[in-house]
Amino acid sequence: MARQPAEQWATRLGVILAVAGSAVGLGNFLRFPGLAAKYGGGAFMIPYFISLLLLGIPICWCEWTLGRYGGTRGFNSAPGIFRVLTHSGKSMYFGVLAIIVPLVIYMYYVFIESWCLAYAWYYLVGEMPSSTGIDTTPYVDFFARFVGMNENGFLLEGSLSPAVVFLVIAFVLNFILIYRGLSKGIETFCKIAMPALIIAAILVLIRVLTLGTPNPELPERNVSNGLGFMWNLKVPSGESFWSLINPFTNPEIWLQAAGQIFFTLSVGFGIVMTYASYLRPKDDVVLSGLTASATNEFCEVCLGGLITVPAAFIFLGGETITNAAGSSLRMGFLTLPAVFERMPIGHFFGFLWFFLLFLAAITSSISMLQPVIAFFEEGFNLGRRASVTFLGLISLFGSFFVVYFSKDLEALDTMDFWVGQVCIFLLATVTVIFFGWVLGIDKGFEEAHKGSRMRIPNIFRFIIRYVSPVYMIGIFILFVYMNIIEGHSEEGSYIYRALNQEVTQMTIGFIVVLAVFLTLLVHLAGRRWKAESNQQGGQS
Repeated sequence: MARQPAEQWATRLGVILAVAGSAVGLGNFLRFPGLAAKYGGGAFMIPYFISLLLLGIPICWCEWTLGRYGGTRGFNSAPGIFRVLTHSGKSMYFGVLAIIVPLVIYMYYVFIESWCLAYAWYYLVGEMPSSTGIDTTPYVDFFARFVGMNENGFLLEGSLSPAVVFLVIAFVLNFILIYRGLSKGIETFCKIAMPALIIAAILVLIRVLTLGTPNPELPERNVSNGLGFMWNLKVPSGESFWSLINPFTNPEIWLQAAGQIFFTLSVGFGIVMTYASYLRPKDDVVLSGLTASATNEFCEVCLGGLITVPAAFIFLGGETITNAAGSSLRMGFLTLPAVFERMPIGHFFGFLWFFLLFLAAITSSISMLQPVIAFFEEGFNLGRRASVTFLGLISLFGSFFVVYFSKDLEALDTMDFWVGQVCIFLLATVTVIFFGWVLGIDKGFEEAHKGSRMRIPNIFRFIIRYVSPVYMIGIFILFVYMNIIEGHSEEGSYIYRALNQEVTQMTIGFIVVLAVFLTLLVHLAGRRWKAESNQQGGQS
């Protein structure tokens, strides 16, 4: 079926920055440093780079190639791309994952995004609380009140909550940009936001690296030791060098490294596939995909990895970081404000830091909306305005569901686990299998190399066809065992909460209902595509 895409990227740089913008987000500057510090600094980087090589980059190339393949045939969403790829209506149902993943993640991600905007504003106008010593209690209390962690419905009762105001601002900004379209909205904004983000991050990095030893009474808290705490392989006192091997026997470090690669590169979201579908038939996907991935890794490893943990170490010490490590929210919104309180010109750098986090978040969140809009447009022949309006109503309801059930951020955390982790693994696995086994590795590489300025090394034929699927399936089995089977009876585990906590059950129910609704829409879109195909076949 020959269909023409409604939009295309204006420039190659634009699509690279847009894809990099979708990948560069809060995980680069908050989640990654926390995980690295938690799992031994340099020790974490070994499984991290192995996952990047065997999962991240290969799947990126798969998504770029499949996206352009579908786009040249007139499809911009995963259901349509999978359908034209297999010439079967059944395969399009796998594309439901590529709609529900970005949609549900957007529902809670935009809430976190609004916190970054709010904190930037409070630093700018001087309304952030202050503390003494290494005490983070004022920031814990401030954060709990601001996001409504103490009571469900707190943010929507009585007078208008500041958190709701900033959420509405962030929400409206996202939809203004997405309404303007691919080139005039997403591409134009990312061309401005990404350089601004990197410049802001470099300024904060320079400030951190020039701190020296700010407290002469604690000479061990200096830049060098802060960087060492983040990056050095740690040998426990009194143990041999062979003890360095011990972290790699912990399956959790491999699980977390793979999960970080998925989240940081936006693979398994359906976003890259949709973005690549707007390329021209001879636009490069191999070098463009590698460039976008490299940009993301620069922001994550070279900027995020050199700012967050070293700065916290210098002012708060290693014990405070260890307590906060592994929780991106705790590191970002409870620990770092205490750092900026002690840093020279700290309020300015606090504003700069949270503003760059907001830019990182919004370039990611607008990318989450495009796959759903693309599906509405091609599945039901809706115009941009109608698609944006329909999506706005659905996502607004979901976001306020998260806001209402704000106690202990239970709804947000549940969505993040079941969709932001489980479904991402599933979609990434489906994508690499479709590329390596359905399209076929030979045809896939032939498609990838059309218009390419570089060739994918042949070793990746074996990696994509065998190593990546086996690696992902193994990681997913490990994930299920550790989080669902082994920990099902532990209070606080996801399965325990699903069986015993009402808000968790309601959130899972919301996800299931939304999945059923989207599956029905995909079914209706498939019937429409089949009718179009039959009509064109009859006319030819």
